[in-house]
Formats: sequence, C-alpha cells, structure tokens
Amino acid sequence: MGIRVFVSCAAILVAGTTSRLTPRLSVPVARAAERIVVNDNRASAGILANGVLTIRLEARTGEWHPDREIDPSLMVRAFAEEGKPASIPGPLIRVPEGTEIHAFVRNSLRDTLTLLGLSPRGALMPLPSDTIQIKPGAIREVRFTAGKAGTYFYRGTTNAADDPVNGTVDAELAGAFVVDPRGTTRPQRDRVLVIGLWSKTDLPGGLVGRQALLRFTVNGKAWPNTERLSYNVGDTVRFRVINTSVAVHPMHLHGFYFNVESRGDRARDSIFVGSPHRVVTERATPGRTFTMTWVAERAGNWMFHCHDNYHVLRNRPLDGSATPAEHELHVQNHALEMMGGLVMGVEVRDRGVVQASNEPTARRRLRLVASIDTGGTISEPAFGYVLHEGARTTPATGPLLPGPTIVLKRGEPVSIMVVNKLNEATAVHWHGIELDSYYDGVAGFAGHPGRIAPAIAPRDSFEARFTPPRSGTFIYHPHADEVRQQQAGMSGALIVVDSLESFNPANDIVWLITAPRLTADAGIALLNGEKSPAPREFRVGQRYRLRVVNIHTFRPSMVLRVMRDSTLVTWRAIAKDGMDLPRDQATAGPATIQLGNGETYDYEFIPTTPGDLRVTISSAAGALLQSMVIRVR
Repeated sequence: MGIRVFVSCAAILVAGTTSRLTPRLSVPVARAAERIVVNDNRASAGILANGVLTIRLEARTGEWHPDREIDPSLMVRAFAEEGKPASIPGPLIRVPEGTEIHAFVRNSLRDTLTLLGLSPRGALMPLPSDTIQIKPGAIREVRFTAGKAGTYFYRGTTNAADDPVNGTVDAELAGAFVVDPRGTTRPQRDRVLVIGLWSKTDLPGGLVGRQALLRFTVNGKAWPNTERLSYNVGDTVRFRVINTSVAVHPMHLHGFYFNVESRGDRARDSIFVGSPHRVVTERATPGRTFTMTWVAERAGNWMFHCHDNYHVLRNRPLDGSATPAEHELHVQNHALEMMGGLVMGVEVRDRGVVQASNEPTARRRLRLVASIDTGGTISEPAFGYVLHEGARTTPATGPLLPGPTIVLKRGEPVSIMVVNKLNEATAVHWHGIELDSYYDGVAGFAGHPGRIAPAIAPRDSFEARFTPPRSGTFIYHPHADEVRQQQAGMSGALIVVDSLESFNPANDIVWLITAPRLTADAGIALLNGEKSPAPREFRVGQRYRLRVVNIHTFRPSMVLRVMRDSTLVTWRAIAKDGMDLPRDQATAGPATIQLGNGETYDYEFIPTTPGDLRVTISSAAGALLQSMVIRVR
C-alpha cells in the first residue's frame, strides 16, 4: 500500500459539467511493467444503469507490442479501466444521447495529466471544463451529459508545453467516445477505428523517412498485424474513423465507393443530410473524425489504408536496426512483407453461393509495359510505363514521364496485359475501379481463397480484366514497393468516358500531380511529369473539363489554385474520385482545392476574359511547389 495524502476542494459546476478532485491522493508505487492489450473497440467500458454510465479510468505506463506479440515492445502511457489491463486505444466510451456520464479518472503516472474530451459533445465552442488537470496520484471525478450523437474521442498528455490534441508526446493516451442516437438500446453494427502514431522523436512536420523509427497503427496494431475484418456479400459496412495522430491520412478503400456520412473532431460531429458524399478516398487531418458506410458488393480480399505512401512503408524493427533498401530485398509476399503501418485487410465472403461466369467473348486489348527510363540510379531509379494498343505506342519516343493516360469506354470489357521489363517485381492497382478482387493489383493479397494475385516477376506478365461500370477520372499505380516505384515515375491517369469517338484531349485535360524522382527535387511537385510545365492555351467561351489527379507519394495537404492575378477564378465541381456529383454538390465556386493523395477531382471551367491565368500548387504551409501559365485567347 502507498502513502495516502488527504486534501479537499469545492465542487465546480461549469457549462453542464460537474468536476471535482476526490479527497484522496495515492503516490505512485514502482512496479513491474504491465502488458498493454489491444482494444478492438467492440465493447464499451463502464457500467450503464438507469441512464448513467459509471466509468473508472486510469492512466498507466505499460509494455506495448504494436507488431507481433513476440516482437520487441515499447514502454508507453495508456488508459485503462481500473482493475483491467491498460489498452491501446483507451477504453471505448459509448452511450446513447442523454446519458449521464459519471467518470473517475486516476493519474497513476509520475507527471500531471492533462485530459480533454470528458465533457458534453456537440458544443459549438470548446467548453472550459473540457480541459482537466490531474496531479500525479490524484483522482478526478467528472459528471456530464454525453451530448449530441456522433463520433468523438478523448485524449491525454503529460507534457504541459505540448498541444494535447496534436502533440506526439504520450501519443497513445487516447480513446474513442461514441454517442449513439437517443433511444438506442443496442449500438449499431459498426467498427470504430482509431488511428495512432508513435514516434521515437517529435515529428514537427515534413517527410517521414524510410528509416524513421515509428509506428502508424489502427486500434493499436501496425500492418500486417492489424485486425482482419470479415463481411458477407451484401452486408452494409460502417466504419467510424478517428485520427488521433499528428499526421494527415487520406484513407482509401479498394474496390468500392463509400459514403461519408459525417465529419467531425473531438468536440463536434457534422452529420450530412441530403445527397450522399460517395468517394474512394477521404482525407482525415489530425484530430479529425469521419463516419463512412459501404456495401460489400463483391467477394474477395480488399484493403482500407492510408494513401500517403510513407505511412504504409514496412515497419522498421523496434530494436533500432536498419531495414535494407528496397532493391536489396527478396520477399515472398509484397503485401505482407513490403507494407506496414496504416493498412486494414478486409475479406468479403460470398456466402458459399457460386456465381455464374459472365466472361465476355470479346475484350479491348492493351499492353502496359513497366520499363526502365534513362537517368536513374540504383537508389533513385527512373521507371515508367509504355502503353501499346495495336500499332500505337504511347509515348512513342522520349522520357517516360508522365505515365500515359489510359482512356477506356464505360461498359466495354478490357484486358490490360501488364508486362514487367524492370529488374524487380511489380504490380498495378486500378485505383477507384470497381472490379474483381483478383485483378485489384495488391500483390500477395488481392484475390480469393486459393487464387491470390502474385507479384509480376521480371520478364513476366499479368493480365488484368475488368469492365468499367462508370465514366470518370481514376488512377493506375504500383502496389508493390509503392514509394520506390511510384516515385520513380510509375503512375498515370485512367479516364473512362461514354464515347471514345467524342473524347477530345484538347478540351478534356488531365493535371497529374506526382512526386519528383530525385530526393534533391523534393521541394517541388511535378505537373504532368514536368518540373517547369510549358504554358497552355485556352479559348474564351470554350468549355474545359479539368481532371485533377493527386498521386504524389507524400504531401497529403497540397493546395491547387487557378488565379487571374491574385484573384481566384470560378469553376464548377462535377465529380470526385470518378463519381459524378449530385446536383446539390455540383456547384460553382472559387477555383481552389486541398488535395489528399489518391484523390481525383473534376471541374468544368469556361474562360470568360482574355489574359493570362496561373495554376499554382502549394504546400499546406504555403510554399510554392509548382506553377503553370494558361494563356486565354
């Protein structure tokens, strides 16, 4: 038993929240580190009775295994229910609207704990009572009503100089806080996915290097040790995604569109009404949440992952030993051995129903050849694609930047034979296309039981077959050694149109944004493969479709603008991620957009006045990464 010191203070009532320090303090006692468990956020903590949830939380230090349980561990701080193991993420608080929460929070750490998130949710402004200070050994008692239905979180830190929401210190001191609609007797069948980031050092911003000692996690684990989710064909799937990390994460779902039902943060959640917001990639900034639903329409293995390529790099061993360079690795499975971090594997089962084969008798046939370009090195290679159809070759000559734009017809079956002329294995993912899992392009993972898509070995090939069901703007890029091969130049736009005959690239324009091949050029972004794009000419009164494609390997917060002098021109949004926008979202507005990796946006633009326009691409901090002049005649 530790020594107990008795103190007292008056109860405080602020903005509907009652909080007081209980009259006893416990001095922390040294003890062997406990093993932190992983929390899948399926069961709510505390005891709910007569409209009151009573919960006893404790902040403790423990031993966490973000990889396999037999791999090296980390000593971190985490929350626990008293009498139970500490967990990452912290215990799930989940109650219906109107529930009173009676919480006791013990700080068993050696430093003062700052806690945010235990106050009514849905307030227009942060409540003063939302920030609670708990001294070492103290217990804080808090009473409040849960607030509006939505997806939230609570967060703690012991670093007084650190932002409790955006800091990296005590990064695992966080847990989900979900408020269900009033009258809910059983929580919805959803999954709560809490994104975390542990780093050995503070991350003030910028590129996360290949040798950085860190872990991006979902519900306490890093791929390939994250939970595998399983559903049946026809199931409606709901995810609540909570980004408690300091990084921006464009979250991408393979093979399916999902509907973004709400966006929020720790204090508020805005639930959308009216037309659906259907996308394949949703950008989550630090401290933000979103809720999504999708229908598991096709069987197979699928991925839900961050599309910042550096956030899905294989995990550097926690003992600090360096990982070998990509070109030095010889792996058996690219998905399992070359990926890490923010990845979830999703299996959709077909309920045992054998579906009839609808293999078309005729397909349009293309060859996409992964090739070595000039000017590369072993560590910074120059790769690219060459597209063949009959006697036509794109590009016919010259460097292999940008990747050739592939134009397909909606509803027309296509066969794309991917030929590998590199000295290393590769694979191609058809980003945003609804297709059979086997052709999705995730080497070593995509496919069905007994039929898993292989990596394409050097001097080998793989035939991808699909029938694009909708017109729109999509992407193709590697899904093996993503950072190395994509940065080397292997990516391109995939456009699906209603009529190949009426497609006019002079008026239907792709702006493909990619990373430069060389680390020395990291301060710029390439636009259509160019460091210094040549001016373009537009005509007054001509209708243009601008297809903005961000397939950069990092920089998930770039801002694209179209300006006349210093004033934004006006364009009209018409599609997102290849999905046409409904009427209430297809609106005109200032020509600016913040882009996440793996997102595409389509805009209609009609110049009204002669003169020069300027297209700029800037970092989130405002640094100019690229610009191009449009001369309107």
